[in-house]
Amino acid sequence: MAYEALRHYSERALTFRFVSNIDGTDFAESVRDLDPSETLFIVSSKTFTTLETMTNAHTARAWSIAGMGGEERSVARHFVAVSTNAGEVAKFGIDPSNMFGFWDWVGGRYSMDSAIGLSTMLAIGADNFRALLDGFHQMDEHFRTAPFERNLPALMGLLGIWYNNFFRAPTVAVLPYEQYLKRFPAYLQQLTMESNGKHVTRAGAAVRYATGPVYWGEPGTNGQHSFYQLIHQGTQMIPCDFIAFAQPLNPQGRHHDMLLANVFAQAEALAFGKTPEEVKAEGTPDWLVPHRVFEGNRPSNTLLVDRLTPQALGALVALYEHSVFTQGTIWQINSFDQWGVELGKALAQRIIPELESEAKPTLRHDSSTNNLIRRYRKHRAAL
Repeated sequence: MAYEALRHYSERALTFRFVSNIDGTDFAESVRDLDPSETLFIVSSKTFTTLETMTNAHTARAWSIAGMGGEERSVARHFVAVSTNAGEVAKFGIDPSNMFGFWDWVGGRYSMDSAIGLSTMLAIGADNFRALLDGFHQMDEHFRTAPFERNLPALMGLLGIWYNNFFRAPTVAVLPYEQYLKRFPAYLQQLTMESNGKHVTRAGAAVRYATGPVYWGEPGTNGQHSFYQLIHQGTQMIPCDFIAFAQPLNPQGRHHDMLLANVFAQAEALAFGKTPEEVKAEGTPDWLVPHRVFEGNRPSNTLLVDRLTPQALGALVALYEHSVFTQGTIWQINSFDQWGVELGKALAQRIIPELESEAKPTLRHDSSTNNLIRRYRKHRAAL
């Protein structure tokens, strides 16, 4: 997300690719046109044991060694690590002096301003990365010191609770009118839902109210031609965050004025809608009037920033981080654990050898899972 958001400031002579999905296609497509002798891999893993990350890392290692004529010592020159586990880093073949460390309490979804941001810094340069950090710091200080009535993260967090818990709004749409922020809604999905998707309080008691609404969205006017219909005239209330920038990074005639006009128009339409009387006054036939009525009174925030800079991105990310923390505090849940991701991982570790075994395994799952494993093994054997 950060690389795409700040691509305007990036070193275009360098090619940056990111692999996180364990699906082999992700890796294959990322390296398809790369020269191993000119490729540096940054393996980012706190523990250096995470299944998906290390599976991809070992595949990258094999690809790199093969491209370097089988020379295993080349790993030390083509791999660096971002981790807290020097022992595992050294075992992989990376010199620990080429390990960028960070605090072990830094959670993944809060880590882009730590050493995990190394790839971002390489792309945009040290000065721009410092500006990114300065944006984080400015919002941190605002959240820490501003009174609640003027505290932007606190107000956003409270609004989120208001709509989620009192108006039963189960989702939030994040709508950046800036193509560089195309991955921002997806980034917020992890930040918000992994943080506040909890059903017990910090004390272990069952939560009796809604927590963690679903976050989603798309950039620019693209969404207007797909899901905005649901936002305007659907049966659910969907609070929206519009994000726009007064100054374009790539001026193209009237484009930016038209883009910003759409932002302001959408917010106005959601707020005030269109009454039956207004529709009739336009000469609309009576049978068509109900279809062209907009109820209005549908909530949105509009964040209008001067320009998308590294500093602005840092402040924007920190804004949502502190908003998530505000909500977690009021809901009395721990926004900084993620036990929900563990069960699936544990079961996957049990299933992997059952899929790969040459001998027919004894399966002790439920009937559905057992049949899926058998079906997959049958197809796999036919290859």
